Amino acid sequence: MVRIPTQAIALLALGSGGLVATIFLGITWAPDVNPSQWRAPAAYRIIFLHVPFAWTSFLAFGMLFWGSLRWYLRRTERSWRLVQTGSDLGLLFGIGVITSGPIWGMAEWGVPWDWADLRLNTFALLTALALFIVMARRSQPDHDSTRDTIAAVGLFGFILVPITAVATTLYQKRHPGVVIIESEDSGLDPAIRAVMMVGFISITLLFIGFTIISDKLYSAEAEIELNLKALDEMNGGE
Repeated sequence: MVRIPTQAIALLALGSGGLVATIFLGITWAPDVNPSQWRAPAAYRIIFLHVPFAWTSFLAFGMLFWGSLRWYLRRTERSWRLVQTGSDLGLLFGIGVITSGPIWGMAEWGVPWDWADLRLNTFALLTALALFIVMARRSQPDHDSTRDTIAAVGLFGFILVPITAVATTLYQKRHPGVVIIESEDSGLDPAIRAVMMVGFISITLLFIGFTIISDKLYSAEAEIELNLKALDEMNGGE
């Protein structure tokens, strides 16, 4: 039986509570935006989840890249667990991004997706890459050759992260530009900035909690597989 670390449970509890607070504050406390500048001004409130989801998905893809690089350099189980966790969380939070974004897009643009928008499409490719890695891990034999292929996808696919991050700077289409939450001169209402910070912190806590749990579960899975392999070798030798 796998024992879930207490700190992971605490992080998930804090993150979940913060997520509920983010939704509540975003709906009831965050101010309205100028209705003359938006087709659906109330729909902007989805940014309190959408933007933090994007942030944590970038963290996950960074973990995937680092794990893939470490796999080629060291070929350790710890490195492979980073690939596993990074792809799982990249898919989870990536789905959060590409589902919350179209909800706003449908309200504001009248269509859920714009195939001419660079950021939308590069982020969709990132999420598809995570899905491919997760499915490949689950459907292919767990051999070094399989891990090499998956790690190569993780390495080369990471180039989409910086492209996605600066997409609205390079090519502004429909997607809003970069949201700056640190500067008082950004033009962002302080209340909006405060709620967004609660969302950032909450979803980051969830990300850390999920990372700890995932690493623990994959570590236990690897240990079980190793013990089963040893048992089979013992039985085969009798």
